Amino acid sequence: MTPAELSRTVLRSVRGAVEEQELSVPVPARIVVGPPPRPGCGDYASNVALQLAGPAGRPAREVAEILRKRLAGSAGIARVEIAGPGFLNFTLGDGALTALVRQVLAQGDGYGGTWAEQSPDVFGEVVDGAFRAVAGCAAGGAREAVVGEVLARIDAAAGTGGRRDGGRPALVPVAYDLATLTARLGSDEARWALLRPAAHDPVRVPERPVQRESNPRFRVQYAHARVRALVRNAGELGFVSEPGDVGRPAGAGGPAPAARRAPEQAPQRSAPESAPAAAGPFPCLQALQTLLATYPSVIDAAARLRAPDRVLRHLEATADAFFRWHDDFPPLPVGEQKPLAVHRARLALAEAGGTVLANGLRLLGISAPAHL
Repeated sequence: MTPAELSRTVLRSVRGAVEEQELSVPVPARIVVGPPPRPGCGDYASNVALQLAGPAGRPAREVAEILRKRLAGSAGIARVEIAGPGFLNFTLGDGALTALVRQVLAQGDGYGGTWAEQSPDVFGEVVDGAFRAVAGCAAGGAREAVVGEVLARIDAAAGTGGRRDGGRPALVPVAYDLATLTARLGSDEARWALLRPAAHDPVRVPERPVQRESNPRFRVQYAHARVRALVRNAGELGFVSEPGDVGRPAGAGGPAPAARRAPEQAPQRSAPESAPAAAGPFPCLQALQTLLATYPSVIDAAARLRAPDRVLRHLEATADAFFRWHDDFPPLPVGEQKPLAVHRARLALAEAGGTVLANGLRLLGISAPAHL
């Protein structure tokens, strides 16, 4: 169950409570479901009960209990709990991760947006004018042109056709033309520097591109390249991905960690020691699952708020979560060990992560390398 599906399920519970006169409130147009505020609070959380408490004239926890009873036993939801003043915390049922990985891999380039449903010609028409603006932008207009182009891509992916209130964001300008920035930093680094700050923040132009993990653009591209290397290495070992149970972390009853095979010409990451077994969901796995599941909502929010920087930050978080998960849940067998079902499942999850990274980089007009 994705956050969007969970949001619709919660909305149906509110509508049912209103129709059966358990609550007397206007039914909201949409309900926000997101990651919980801290680990151990389920897979997702919503403050819908707090939002409805005022109009209902009832305590938020009482409203939350009404909704909890209606949501308990819903397909895909294992547990609903009330926390704090009235937050609803949701724990998804077994198989949620497998279903998510299948969905991401099945949708491929279309995961997170509708642009895969459009012909290349139609999508090209949406962004062609923005590309021309980038190519001919004057000094100081580089940021506006690149942001405009990327927003056109995001609108196409979100299916809005550019119909959003508020128009273009007011940007703090940068005193460079795009040709100068590209010559100095390369296309990928120049675009990342222009897109990463929020609209009201200034652009910090680096002296030179840095090909190491301190650079978030490099981390994101390196994570994608690492996924492609895993797929190649798995092929050499004679197995392919298959969504399923990814098992437990290495050192907690799962397969021992394999030495990381870094992408060609990429610096080797130092692998931290495997985390000890934890009660309940493993934080690194849960974090990666949440980031993959919420990617479509991030695209929608970026379109609605005219904020492409949200996509960059989500990609950074996804890359970092992928590396943490990778170190504790190695997808490749060790030494003479035969590939197991758990390795195929982990490879499928890695491929899902690579799909999200590639789709996001494509929206930004930044390369998704198979080798680094």
